[in-house]
Amino acid sequence: MNSSATILIFRFTSLAVIATLGLLSPVHAQVQLPTGSNQQQPIDPNDPNNLRPTAQNNSLLSLDGGKRLMAEASNAVSSQNYDTAAKKLQEARSVFNQLSNFYQELNSSFSGIDNRVADAQRKKALETAQMRDEATYQLALVHRAQNKPELAVPLLVQIVKSQNPTRDLGKKAYQQLLELGFVDAPFSTGAGSASSSPSDASSSSPQKNPPKNPPKNPQKK
Repeated sequence: MNSSATILIFRFTSLAVIATLGLLSPVHAQVQLPTGSNQQQPIDPNDPNNLRPTAQNNSLLSLDGGKRLMAEASNAVSSQNYDTAAKKLQEARSVFNQLSNFYQELNSSFSGIDNRVADAQRKKALETAQMRDEATYQLALVHRAQNKPELAVPLLVQIVKSQNPTRDLGKKAYQQLLELGFVDAPFSTGAGSASSSPSDASSSSPQKNPPKNPPKNPQKK
């Protein structure tokens, strides 16, 4: 009896030890890291609050980033790649609009506290608003080249409203509306009236200094 009981206890203890060792044995699992986690995504033109850098230049939201997009659009126009040009101009327009809105908010924040800082932010808001309107005008010209007047007209009307019809870009935008047949009343303020064709999509460059009659409040999208 004692011998049999001892054997059973030994066997039971051995099984328990083996089971415990099995539970404690290390488990080797391969962890899959997400692919492309470091790849930057382009700014979504329909989401102006998206502040991710662009994939092409890996640059954060900035004047230089917007200008590079404008240059890329100009190259695409030269190659008559209007779809790419439209995409680049839409992204540049979104970048400049965000910048203008942010500078305007900083201007409001510092107004009455530090007028020097507030004035500096106001000038930047006007500068980037001008660049936004220039990108918008170029985009409208590209849509004309694509034979898509239904996309060009709203942009041109937006420019006239933002710039004022008496300023150069406002006059050019109105002339485009006249050529498209959307309006039928010519507008002239004397010398300086100008018109453009779709081939001009790469010829204009944003004004660097804030104009005397600045664009109206930045567009909130």
